[in-house]
Amino acid sequence: MTDVGPFGLSVRDQALEADVQAGMAAVEEGLLEATKSEVPFITEAAQHLVRAGGKRFRPLLVMLSAQFGDRYAPGIVPSAVVVELTHLATLYHDDVMDEATVRRGVASANARWGNSVAVLTGDFLFARASHILADLGPEAVRVQAEAFERLVTGQILETAGPQDGRDPVEHYLDVLGGKTGSLVAVSCRFGAMMSGADDTVVDVLTQYGERLGVAFQLADDVLDIASDSHESGKTPGTDLREGIPTLPVLRLRERAARLGLADDIALCELLDSDLTDDDRHAEALRLLRAHPALEQARQDTIRYAQDARSALAPLPECTAKTALVELSDAVVHRAG
Repeated sequence: MTDVGPFGLSVRDQALEADVQAGMAAVEEGLLEATKSEVPFITEAAQHLVRAGGKRFRPLLVMLSAQFGDRYAPGIVPSAVVVELTHLATLYHDDVMDEATVRRGVASANARWGNSVAVLTGDFLFARASHILADLGPEAVRVQAEAFERLVTGQILETAGPQDGRDPVEHYLDVLGGKTGSLVAVSCRFGAMMSGADDTVVDVLTQYGERLGVAFQLADDVLDIASDSHESGKTPGTDLREGIPTLPVLRLRERAARLGLADDIALCELLDSDLTDDDRHAEALRLLRAHPALEQARQDTIRYAQDARSALAPLPECTAKTALVELSDAVVHRAG
C-alpha cells in the first residue's frame, strides 16, 4: 500500500497504484515540456510554479476517473496536463490580484518579476493548455471553455460581492462552484471521457468532482482559521488578515445579524478593523477558533464531502471507486 497524490491518499491495489504513479509521472514530464519556450526567460517564469511542486490534485482525479474506461487511452495524460496548466495559470493571476508574495514556499512570480510578467506568464500557460486541447478534439475544447467561463465568472462574482438582498453564504458557495468546483469537475470529466467510459459514468464523476472541489476549498477556509501549522499551505489567518470573507467569517456575520449577541457583534467589529496589526490579528484568530461559526463551517465542509461521496453510489464497486471515496474522506479529515 502506497500513498499517492494529495493528503497521503492510500492506494491498496498494486495495479491501480502502478497506473496512477505512471500517469502522474507522465503528467510531470508533460508539464515541463508544455512550459518550455524558445525564450529562456519565459521558460524560467512558466516553470516557476511547476518546479515548486504542489498537490497535483486535479491530475490525480483525471487518473482515477480514467480507471472506469480504457485507462491507457492516449488522451488521458494530455488532458491531465491541460487541467493542471489551467490551474497553474490561475495561480499566477490570483497572486497578482491578491498581491501575494509567496506561493508554494517560494517567491510568487509577481514578487519576483512584477505584475506584468506574472499576468503574461499566466496567459502563456493558458495558450499552451489550449494548444494541447486542440489535439483532443472539439468536445474537449468545449468542455474546457465552459469550465473556464465558470471559473472566471466565479472570480468576478467574488470581486463584485453579493448583490443587495442576496444571501452572502449562498453567493460565496456559488463563487466556489465556479472558481474551484468547475475545474475539479472537468478533471474527473476528462479522465472518464478520454477513457471512453459510459456517458452515465462521465456524468456521475463530473458531479462528484464539482462537490469535491467545493469541499476542498471549504476545508482550506477552516484550516486558515483552525490550523496552528502551515497545513493549509499558507500562514494561518492569511485570508483573515487580507480581509477575504471565507465561510467561517460569513457564518459569524450571519449569526450576528440573526441573534444580535454582543460578543458576535464585537468580533465582527474586530474583523472589520485593521488586521495587519499583529495583536488584533492574533485576537481575532483566538476568538474565531473558539466560536461556533468555525464548527458550522466545518460541518458545511463535511456535508459537501459527503455529497461528493454519495454521488459515486451508481458506480460499480472497484478499487478506483474506493480511492475516490477515500479522497472525499481525506478532505473531511483536513477540516478536522
